[in-house]
Amino acid sequence: MKLFKSLIVLFALILATAGLTFGGETLDKVKKEGFIKIGVNGGVHGFSAPDSNGVWKGLDVDTARAIAVAVFGDYMNRIRYVPLTAVQRFTALQSGEVDVLTRNATQTLSRDTALGLDFVTVNYYDGQGFMVDKALGVSKASELGGATVCVLPGTTTELNAADFFRTKNMTWKPVVIENTTELSKAFFAGRCDVITSDISQLAGIRAGSANPGKYKILPDVISKEPLAPAVRHGDNQWKDIVNYAVLALINAEELGITSQNVDQMLESKDPKVQRFLGVIPGNGKALGLEENWAYRIVKLVGNYGEVFERNVGPNTTVGLERGLNALWTNGGLMYSPPFK
Repeated sequence: MKLFKSLIVLFALILATAGLTFGGETLDKVKKEGFIKIGVNGGVHGFSAPDSNGVWKGLDVDTARAIAVAVFGDYMNRIRYVPLTAVQRFTALQSGEVDVLTRNATQTLSRDTALGLDFVTVNYYDGQGFMVDKALGVSKASELGGATVCVLPGTTTELNAADFFRTKNMTWKPVVIENTTELSKAFFAGRCDVITSDISQLAGIRAGSANPGKYKILPDVISKEPLAPAVRHGDNQWKDIVNYAVLALINAEELGITSQNVDQMLESKDPKVQRFLGVIPGNGKALGLEENWAYRIVKLVGNYGEVFERNVGPNTTVGLERGLNALWTNGGLMYSPPFK
């Protein structure tokens, strides 16, 4: 019996050692290269798109910056943005062309399993909707029978739209274009009556148009779309780092820590704040990062509320309300586990 117990302990130690030895493959690679390759959507205003000066901006871009800050302590010159279409994105991650996706991708069972991906904490809760030209005179989705519909291939959007029209016993004519920017151009040029996608993406597309007031997002929401960053299966340490970088944004807002007060919060006597900011060590070592990694994220990127408000909030051209993306204490779904 003693020998059996000893073998169990030895086996557990071997597994633990193996995890430490092989778990950090992606972290080692990005540190050696000096940057992280981030797969993004190159054409969604408010989420991920370059501005007129070529500077990438958006909620998904700030998520990528949080990941880079966690690893390097900064994000300047630490990210290589790789614009990917919906069809390209998962193959690019699987093949190692990118290290992580922050590209408004919906977590689904088949993607989690058959595609060999791991999704982390959701950074935007969404649902699919429809956008039309106000001149069409449509007020709800049930009036779209016979419409031509601009839709991206290789997405949950395409299947959801087909299911919606089938269940409503309505005909539709899909106009399938792989690139988001080209799909938007087709809609604005009148090649289709309606464009369907995640509501956040529709709002971003509308904000980037020449005349946003010309278009209306219908009130119907036909699906659940939890949008989250994704990594490859098999590297638990990298998944943990990406996951907790996203959670750091949420937890900072829960704790009332902002980019403006984070230095003062270093003096807080609250042990939750001390552990989060690395004043009490432990979290950094557990992830294989510097102890002040979360402090640096808040200092350089902000908390989730700040990220939301400056990119897609009511005072931006995208104009989205927090809704489901409010903190759980305010009726939303944003919730962080304890950092301890």
